[in-house]
Amino acid sequence: MKSALHGADTSSAEIGNIGRHALWALVDEREYCIPYDKFPWFREATIAQLLNVQLLHGDHLYWPDIDVDLSLSILECPERFPLIAGNPSG
Repeated sequence: MKSALHGADTSSAEIGNIGRHALWALVDEREYCIPYDKFPWFREATIAQLLNVQLLHGDHLYWPDIDVDLSLSILECPERFPLIAGNPSG
């Protein structure tokens, strides 16, 4: 006997704005600011690459074109995650 399939995933993510210093992601009616100085992978990405975002497992944003995966926890409380990828020399 097989279990019934679950309904469609109602969670969604989209980029609401792309600015000079940050981009804003909308996830289930909540807005997250993603500043380029803390998340440098987005600075040189094209608009098409930035707009191609997926919500995975309800708590991760994934940009497949630039292979970036961010937990919503990092965006909600960045002070809890002080290590940022970027220039290895400091």
